[in-house]
Amino acid sequence: MKKHLQRLWHRFLAQDWLAVAAAAGLLAGGLCFIYSASWRGEETGIAGAWFGRQVQWGIVGGAVALVLALCDYRAWIRGAWWLWLAAVGGLALVLVAGVRVYGASRWLRIGPALLQPSEFAKVALVVLLARVLGGGAIGKRSFAFVAVALLLAAPVFLLILEEPDLGTAMVIPPTVLFMLVAGGAAWRHLFAIGAAGAACAPLGWFVLGDYQRERILTFLDPSRDPLSSGWNALQSAIAVGSGGLYGKGFLNGTQNVLGFLPRTVSPSDFIFPVIAEETGFIGACLLLAAYVVLLACYLRAAAAARDPEGSLLATGIAGLLFCHAFVNIGMTVGLLPITGLPLPLVSSGGSFLLSTLAGFGLVQSVCVHRRTDKER
Repeated sequence: MKKHLQRLWHRFLAQDWLAVAAAAGLLAGGLCFIYSASWRGEETGIAGAWFGRQVQWGIVGGAVALVLALCDYRAWIRGAWWLWLAAVGGLALVLVAGVRVYGASRWLRIGPALLQPSEFAKVALVVLLARVLGGGAIGKRSFAFVAVALLLAAPVFLLILEEPDLGTAMVIPPTVLFMLVAGGAAWRHLFAIGAAGAACAPLGWFVLGDYQRERILTFLDPSRDPLSSGWNALQSAIAVGSGGLYGKGFLNGTQNVLGFLPRTVSPSDFIFPVIAEETGFIGACLLLAAYVVLLACYLRAAAAARDPEGSLLATGIAGLLFCHAFVNIGMTVGLLPITGLPLPLVSSGGSFLLSTLAGFGLVQSVCVHRRTDKER
């Protein structure tokens, strides 16, 4: 028992503490600005509800991250097929028995909590791709290397798209691409798949729902419907720009506090404009710097991993983090269409926070076991 506890303590100390500091800073900042985004002046109960839920999910997610960091990630790699099957089953179940909100069926009620299977499916897919692409059973330079990855990603992508949740679905292709490149796929195969995808892209217009097409048209011309579909994008851009260099101060963002930036989305998908308005350009740069540090830690873990599976696992989790941060910030400053994608570790959302921290724990496990295995 004593040796087991000593081993766990040794693993705890072997974590990448720079990554822990960056993630903790993002979590703490997220909690502050979730409170600000949902603040109602004297109506503190409303702010307390958003803030309280995020604290609860943060505690659960932190515990999950710690457990995963201390456990051997190779055990999850070995069980990757079961994780993938459970993820696909959850995505199928949500279409049949999910809780429907605003026409979308994305959540399953588990006791008092609502869970979003798509968030966990992304991580499960990354784990399976790490096993398949890193296992050595398929030649890296063969077309099968790319084809198998796409076949495994397709059910997850299509089921999420069916919910519908276009934003979450669109994170999957670039993440798979990152893992294929890191795994050593032949560029000619990647270019061939990319060219085929680009040729078929115009057909996607007919697959999109009316509201999704309207979002794209509004992105191209925000003034076409400024009081309805273009409202969030315009108010978000105003909030970001009005922050100036130093910001207006905590709880003093007028776009946020006065409700011009809708309070139904400002604690979640539009948390970045709240941060930019209240902390200014400097605060926004600090936020971006924290993401750069965390991504660098993930990529360092991938580069130093003791096996291809661990390297690809860290790469895939880094890809998810990058795509979410890039798309969320891009859409809130008007560089990308509005897709409803949250900001990692900062936006309000239980399932998303839990899955992000689970991914963080898996990368920490890669780092921990590289160090502890080397010392044996």
